[in-house]
Amino acid sequence: MDSPKQDIASDTSDPSWGWTVHSDDEATQHSASKSRAPASSGARGYDAEDPEPVFVHDAAADDSNAQYDDGGEQEPLISSEEGAEITDSMGSEGIQSSRPSLSSRVSRASDLVTPSHIKQYIAALAATMGAFSMGCILGYSSPAGAQLQGNSTGIECPLVDDEPLSSIEISWFSSAVNLGALIGAPVTGFLINSIGRRGTMMASLVIFLLGWGLIGGGQNFAMLVAGRVFCGFCAGCVSLTVPTYLSEIASTDVRGMLGSGFQLMVVLGLLYTYSVGAVICWRYLALASFVPAIIFSVSMYFCKESPAYLLANDKHQDAMETLQFFRGEKYNVGGELLQLRMAIDEGKANKVSFKDLKAPHILRPLIISLALMFFQQFSGINAILFNLTTIFEQANVDMSADACSIIIAVVQVVATVVASVLIDRAGRKILLLVSSSAMAVALVAMGVYFYMAETDQDMSSLGWLPLVSLIGFIAFFSVGYGPVPWVMMSELFSPDVRELASTLATLTNWSMSFVVTLIFKPLQSAINNSGVYWMFAGFCVVNFIFCFVFVKETKGLTSEQISALFGGPGPRRESTASNSSGHRNESSNNIA
Repeated sequence: MDSPKQDIASDTSDPSWGWTVHSDDEATQHSASKSRAPASSGARGYDAEDPEPVFVHDAAADDSNAQYDDGGEQEPLISSEEGAEITDSMGSEGIQSSRPSLSSRVSRASDLVTPSHIKQYIAALAATMGAFSMGCILGYSSPAGAQLQGNSTGIECPLVDDEPLSSIEISWFSSAVNLGALIGAPVTGFLINSIGRRGTMMASLVIFLLGWGLIGGGQNFAMLVAGRVFCGFCAGCVSLTVPTYLSEIASTDVRGMLGSGFQLMVVLGLLYTYSVGAVICWRYLALASFVPAIIFSVSMYFCKESPAYLLANDKHQDAMETLQFFRGEKYNVGGELLQLRMAIDEGKANKVSFKDLKAPHILRPLIISLALMFFQQFSGINAILFNLTTIFEQANVDMSADACSIIIAVVQVVATVVASVLIDRAGRKILLLVSSSAMAVALVAMGVYFYMAETDQDMSSLGWLPLVSLIGFIAFFSVGYGPVPWVMMSELFSPDVRELASTLATLTNWSMSFVVTLIFKPLQSAINNSGVYWMFAGFCVVNFIFCFVFVKETKGLTSEQISALFGGPGPRRESTASNSSGHRNESSNNIA
């Protein structure tokens, strides 16, 4: 249920507000007299013509803020003396002259009361149905590819042009989704700022319909590839829009968990596709894969838009109400809203272009994000997932290839759930280190198995090794390198560079996925299966070294604190030190 409408400055009787935001002229009048206009006609928090807000102390609100919502004692957010000091120090320069200290003091409001999470979870569930649909797209080529090649799957399936697809055609069928994503990601970067995050996610249904319709009704190879490209467009859209939306609606204490929910829903989509694909043919599987996309688009109709998007489009009242909706009626959103407004205003004033990316505090996190996306794909993850059924058939495992694929998907789901718990406890960096090292071991074992098979050694006692190796590989990928690069993509950049940097990171991910998926089968012919898996293991080793040396821990840090890690603008050290016992400084101790 939506919280009651209130201007950020007009309802000073509301006990959840300890400070009132006015324009400069209104601040002068307020400091001369405490009697203001009635709440119904009070000053607006932000004015499109006069965007600079000034915080003015409200003694009545301080008194009402003296209690927690549970009745416990609470110190006022800022004392009367501090309020007068801040107001005097602003002078005619408004908030600009004292922005660091004001931001650090106001941010204490977020530390005093825990925000409600239930509405964040519901909105995240709706948004991550897009990730579920993306999992269907990624997993489709594994069961469908085996059927289209005419492999023995136990299901009567029609072939395209009455001929099985060749290895090269299967490579293009699998990798075409990445081409679509390369187009979808930059187009989405424009759409999310023009029609919004929510509007973009709803509009994607049309492209989902076109893609799955071409595949399900495909009469030739060209129709199949075209359908995969359109589905890839949707995957690129989802991979940029959903993490952005999740990061913008999530409070800091659950940001990592909601972010990892994206990867969880992707792997649930994989499990769904592998399971359904084991019992129906590829045409009906396309129809079954379209159903989650319908649920995704319809459910987003009932969700609220991102507060950041609303603020960026000068819809201040809507942004406040939306943020209050996600945080709960008793949570003071004033500090968070002010910080978000300041960050967006700064981003508008400092538009970033490609030439600006060379600034060290932007370039360093950008390189880290691009490298994480590169290493994620060169671990071989998508090449393996896209061809999982065929891989198990090549390995001659002791059970059916479809059963092995389903086991892998179940393991991936369980591991991703574990990651959602660990990511805000253990931190991002440690998960990346554990993930990359364990993946390297699993890939080496996989390579050893295929090397022994290629040299005609007795494999009768090792039929379990491929399944166990891939279980380990998938489990540790899901704990670290599955969710963490996407979570950090949204965390590493301040709002002024997030759009451009996130688009570049997403493009890097999909382009590397295209390359790895396309060359996977040719590499198997050129250097054998053993060489391919050992190559992927080598990339995991290099990845471990890179993470150990260069990746910074971002667990629990605000955008300002993360920026300061790389030499960018951040909170004043004295402000941080003065609150060393608070939650935010506990987070700062985790910096690598």
